[in-house]
Amino acid sequence: MHKRVFQILLLIILQITLTWLSWTTPVFALTEDQKLFSESWRIINRAYVDESFNHQNWWSIREQLLRQPFKTRDDAYDAIEKMLATLDDPFTRLLRPDQYRSLQVNTSGELMGVGLQIALDAETGDLTVITPLDGSPAEQAGIQPRDRILKIDGFPTSELTLDESATRMRGPRGTRVTLTLLRDGSTTPEDVLLVRDRITLNSVIAELRSDLRQTPFGYIRLSQFSANATEEVAHAIQSLEQQGAKAYILDLRNNPGGLLQSGIEIARLWLDEGTIVYTVNRQGILGSFEAVGSALTQAPLVVLVNPGTASASEILAGALQDNHRAILVGDKTFGKGLIQSLFDLSDGAGLAVTVAKYETPNHTDINKLGIMPDRVIPSEALFRNQVATEADQQYQAALELLSSQVVIAKNG
Repeated sequence: MHKRVFQILLLIILQITLTWLSWTTPVFALTEDQKLFSESWRIINRAYVDESFNHQNWWSIREQLLRQPFKTRDDAYDAIEKMLATLDDPFTRLLRPDQYRSLQVNTSGELMGVGLQIALDAETGDLTVITPLDGSPAEQAGIQPRDRILKIDGFPTSELTLDESATRMRGPRGTRVTLTLLRDGSTTPEDVLLVRDRITLNSVIAELRSDLRQTPFGYIRLSQFSANATEEVAHAIQSLEQQGAKAYILDLRNNPGGLLQSGIEIARLWLDEGTIVYTVNRQGILGSFEAVGSALTQAPLVVLVNPGTASASEILAGALQDNHRAILVGDKTFGKGLIQSLFDLSDGAGLAVTVAKYETPNHTDINKLGIMPDRVIPSEALFRNQVATEADQQYQAALELLSSQVVIAKNG
């Protein structure tokens, strides 16, 4: 009897062991292309902000797509893009090797193309202009923030990824590209012919001005948050302080953002204390970045914003507004409150992954909503030589407010 019980137990153990082995041992070895797909799946599984993965079984997505044959590397890329599409997040995307290299060019100071910062509208999926770059063919043609790009050389952008659209707009200097645009609020598309050119990315323009009741003030225009933007802004403030600046206008209009850390560090140049931004990860855990007592000036400050003010620019504007360090003037900002990180893939491609969202110091979630200025002045189309002049109504409103701040500071 004991022997029979022992034999039965041994059989059960053997069956359990075989079952466990069948679960843990792969039926086949993964190809290099399948390994690349699995590598991408693991990155999203570990880092993506939404742990429900858009309310779907993330493991099942992997299993379904791995059943498809991958004959080429492009098949693997296509499968990765199908996987990412299920997240319904236009900011989480695959960057094929040439696209990944092109993205890295954006912080090198120069590129070729038409000079547009673009994004996919989070609600409609439309290719949307964040802002044209200063002095670019796009700016000279009058393209505005929130214009929708329907076609590139006749090809519908609805059939392109964000990076494919960017690639089609880049090209050698002197070549032409036609964009079919639909202006925000219009119902009639129009074709705009652009000639590609070399785009120089000058992050900071700074000068001392005196049209503030004879009080010298510093005008600083920050066009993007590049790797060296903090150093350039710090140098500008220090130089303007030495020249006798008693107040400042910081122009963040048409600044599409850039490096998150640059936004945080530039906020610290203006703040002695206080929270700069909160980040919220997939577990809902709040992290924060604080000012560290290194403000370079205590002079009155007005910040100019508009619908082209996005991402890291909104972090900076929100930090200065919520900490009562600056008055915001202009129009409602773009409303991009999601944080992406870049992950290298083993073959030279990359993944841009939404890893968190951010909130302003007052816990305002601005994603899709934007930041409302303290004084709203509607945006208007200006030529480049009209920005920050008498023709610029937002700038004039900033001067008016800064004048009152200077008077208060003097009397105080």
